[in-house]
Amino acid sequence: MRSLFRLLSPTRIAAKPPSVQRDSVSLVLADGRRIDVLRVRDPRARRIKLSVDERGARLTLPLRASLAAGDRFLHAHRDWLALQLAAHACEPRHDLVRDATAALPLRGEDVPVRWADARATRVEVDAGGGLVFAAPVRAGGAALRRALRDFYEAQGRADVGRWLPGHLASLPRSPRRIVFKRTTSLWGSLAPDGTLALDLALVLARPSAFEYVLVHELCHLLHADHSTRFWTAVEARFPDWREERRYFHAEGRRLKGRLRALLAG
Repeated sequence: MRSLFRLLSPTRIAAKPPSVQRDSVSLVLADGRRIDVLRVRDPRARRIKLSVDERGARLTLPLRASLAAGDRFLHAHRDWLALQLAAHACEPRHDLVRDATAALPLRGEDVPVRWADARATRVEVDAGGGLVFAAPVRAGGAALRRALRDFYEAQGRADVGRWLPGHLASLPRSPRRIVFKRTTSLWGSLAPDGTLALDLALVLARPSAFEYVLVHELCHLLHADHSTRFWTAVEARFPDWREERRYFHAEGRRLKGRLRALLAG
């Protein structure tokens, strides 16, 4: 009979990958304000990073970085942090509120919304190009957000359905499947199994920018890296890709933040 100790030997048990750890650290800004900064120890991080969005400040540390190094990084960037927090405080909120939300972002524009009573919660495009948000009177915020997310995904799939056939002829294969999800930084990714993931916030961007991301990820079916050959393939299929990349640099954070405010509650 095989030894029980051999079955339980550490060499037989796969080590679990380190998990993301979160806590908070207090910081006094140059103007005397005290704020809490979310501190994240992320095994995927390669460098210390400080970021700000509508939820507040976030300090990301790679595994090798010490807490003392993180504190020094925070203090060295106090002035920048204060400016970013002030800028976010001045930005208008875009929560989804029944009968109060008058417009919703879609394809680079703010589209007017008309609210209507109905048995089922849904969002539709009306004949005039506006949106109708139908919902029961007692529908809660979660139901409204779920209906809006479903609408955005349906619109995203419709856009991809129009563009995809024109690009497939020059590719070795089509994506195995296409999924939409909310991401923090990426706009798209292609998994080894052929799954193409797209950020749902792309539906809020102008259509040309959305199509560029689709083409970018499709070109990874040809070249898995970002080599010269990859960018040559992108250039041949989407010559204006540089303009769309500049658009994301200028508007990307706002688009992601607005979708988060609408869907996160």
